[in-house]
Amino acid sequence: MSDPKPVIKPANKRGLARLAAVQAIYQMDLSGADLMEVVAQFEELRLGKEIDGELYREADESWFRGILAGVVKNQKDIDPLIHNALPDDWPLARMHTLLRSILRAGVFELQSRKDVPARVVINEYLDVAKSFYEEDEPKLVNGVLDRLARDIRVDEFTPKPDEAAADEATKDSDENSQ
Repeated sequence: MSDPKPVIKPANKRGLARLAAVQAIYQMDLSGADLMEVVAQFEELRLGKEIDGELYREADESWFRGILAGVVKNQKDIDPLIHNALPDDWPLARMHTLLRSILRAGVFELQSRKDVPARVVINEYLDVAKSFYEEDEPKLVNGVLDRLARDIRVDEFTPKPDEAAADEATKDSDENSQ
C-alpha cells in the first residue's frame, strides 16, 4: 500500500507558481524564448513532474501563467518603477537577471493582484529571493517591493482613523507613565 499523496494547500501552490514564474521569466530573459514556448515547456516538463529523480511539487498553473503573461505585457511599465525604487548605486541595467526577474514578478503582483495583501506579496517574493540568494539580494528585494507597495497600495499602509486614534492613545499613555 502506498503512502497517501500529501495535500498541497492552495497558498503553497501559489508560492510554487511564483517560484516557477520567476524561473520562467529568467529563462525568457536569457534565451529570448517567447511566452507561449516557455509556458508550454514548464507545464509539460516541470510543474509537478519528476526531473533527474527529483519530484517538483505541483504549482497553481493559472497563477503561474497569469504572472508570466502579466510581466511580459507590462514590463515596459514595471521596469521604470523598479529603476526608480533602486538605490542609486544599483541600477536596473547592471542587476543580475534572476534578481530582476524576482522584482518584475513582485511588482506585477503588487499592481495587478489587489486580492492578495501587499505584505503577503512582499513576503512571498522575499522567500523566492532567499531560495536563490543568502546575502544582500533578499534585503534589496524586500526594500524595493516595500517601497513600491507603499506607492502602489497606499490604502494598505495608511492607518485607518480607528488605528490612528489607538496609536495616539497608546503614545499618550506611554508619555504619562514616564
